[in-house]
Amino acid sequence: MKYLVDTHAHTIASTHAYSTVHDYIAVAKQKGLKLFAITDHGPDMADAPHFWHFVNLRVLPRIVDGVGILRGIEANIKNDSGEIDYFGDYLQELDIVLAGFHEPVFPPSDKQTHTQALINTIESGNVDIITHPGNPAYPIDITAVSAAAARCHVALEINNSSFEMSRKGSEANCVAIAKAVRDAGGLLVMGSDSHVAFSLGEFSQALAIIKEAEFPEERLLNRSPEALLAFLSKRGHKTLDDFAEL
Repeated sequence: MKYLVDTHAHTIASTHAYSTVHDYIAVAKQKGLKLFAITDHGPDMADAPHFWHFVNLRVLPRIVDGVGILRGIEANIKNDSGEIDYFGDYLQELDIVLAGFHEPVFPPSDKQTHTQALINTIESGNVDIITHPGNPAYPIDITAVSAAAARCHVALEINNSSFEMSRKGSEANCVAIAKAVRDAGGLLVMGSDSHVAFSLGEFSQALAIIKEAEFPEERLLNRSPEALLAFLSKRGHKTLDDFAEL
């Protein structure tokens, strides 16, 4: 099966990334992707775009040449209370909200702190997807986090970039996460975490993890645009009718 949805991509607005929205659209068309999300790093990251970047995502067209573009953010988890660096009514204007640990904002601590931070982020209701939870720099209680995510209808990400470019040593954690989410009845999503358009929609390593864990296809959000959009609608996002033609 070909997966036509990618929820995690960074543009040149995050200055350690190298592609524009136009670049991503061209690659999406070339690869046959139907839907992807622009999720630049939240404003507390050292080289992230300004807060207004996310406010002004409303200027992006919904669909270009048959490719849907979700307006999103990869927010930074700021503390063990689960606060993120985007807030209030502004969150309601986005189509998708990702959040994860990033060293410049939340330096690695200990397993209990990381676990509490993720559970509080999940329970906050502000975040749809937790990014790269298998990062070995941030050990967590996988069973507890997976149970919280399933209970709160939040997806955990299997991050393809973690196996290729960053967060080396994530494989065992990600297999354990996929199995724990499977057993808890929760949801997974594969994210390319592209920092250049060429890798958009590339899930080969993440898919190997999904298969090893025997994760059920019907709970993998990349399986279709309809699956992801239905998930986001259930999470309370109100702006998704514009993607009906997908």
